[in-house]
Amino acid sequence: MSKFWNEKINSITPYVAGEQPKPGQKVIKLNTNENPYAPSPKVKDAILSFDISTLRLYPDTNGTSIVEAIAKVEGVKPSQVFVGNGSDEVLALCFQTFFEKQNNTDLPVLTPEFSYSFYPVFEDFYDLRPKKIALRENFKIDPQDYANEPNCGIAIANPNAPTSVAMSLDEISVICKANPDSVVLIDEAYVEFEEDLQSAVKLLPEFPNLCVVRTCSKSYSLAGLRVGYAIASEELIDGLNRAKDSFNSYPTDRLAQAIAAAAILDEEYHKECCQKIIDTRKETTKALEEMGFDVPDSSANFIFAKPPKELTAEGLYQKLRSGGILVRYFKTSGINDRLRITIGTPEEMKEFIAAVKKEVEDAKNS
Repeated sequence: MSKFWNEKINSITPYVAGEQPKPGQKVIKLNTNENPYAPSPKVKDAILSFDISTLRLYPDTNGTSIVEAIAKVEGVKPSQVFVGNGSDEVLALCFQTFFEKQNNTDLPVLTPEFSYSFYPVFEDFYDLRPKKIALRENFKIDPQDYANEPNCGIAIANPNAPTSVAMSLDEISVICKANPDSVVLIDEAYVEFEEDLQSAVKLLPEFPNLCVVRTCSKSYSLAGLRVGYAIASEELIDGLNRAKDSFNSYPTDRLAQAIAAAAILDEEYHKECCQKIIDTRKETTKALEEMGFDVPDSSANFIFAKPPKELTAEGLYQKLRSGGILVRYFKTSGINDRLRITIGTPEEMKEFIAAVKKEVEDAKNS
């Protein structure tokens, strides 16, 4: 609390990011859903060929090189792409641009009961009324729960976080069709980590109220770069540009634009990295299930595992942490019996499984 802060900053509860190890601290970091593999080799080429003398100039305000790379890969027009400083900034601008009280009524923003924990922060910051929609069995989202619920907007992570469970395009279509006067925001930070999961970008020709948000942090191994983007109708993208130009006209720097474009265009390397993570996720899930863990079917680069009855999630989290393995534990009621575990390299996951197996055996023998 401070007398110099305004009322909003005094009252808001900020987003809490996953624990970051201290410099020099050796850990297996499985708590922030980062990619364990290096970025595309073409990223290094882009850095080495970058003309540093151009840093004296402001960057392209629209991030045209990134926009054109995304448009090419996704099969959309450049005018349907918006680029920002990480998907968190893009999401924040979406909440600011598309969601508001309408006709003097306090209509809520609909989000899943358990989802990305930045959503309630945005709702609070922009004075929006939240309404959380309960998940069904096995953390599934039922689209019908969003079909007859008055709202000023809808935000859903797909695959959802931290649950890892995904909706199909047919299910997203139901939500978009039932809410023609609201923007349906589909946050696809993890969509590339499932072979059969299609991006909601395919639905854009049918639904002008759909906005798909993506990131370069996860599948492109560029979490340290901070580049995110939205793909939507030209009308929605124009709105985001108006908001951006009223806040920060230069969200991505010159070097970031060169790097991100190079990574996005290297489609073969991108697919190879994602497939390695998918394969390791399946092996890790099998090993945990053999030890008695409950693990929902994951479509992300992480799993959401419930330990066997001999262990508590919080207890296992603390044991792993003391042994130099970081995973994510949420104290939120309803999911505080599970751990969110990022998929690392096969070697990292073998060490993780060995550590977990020891804790399970120790608990059974105690």
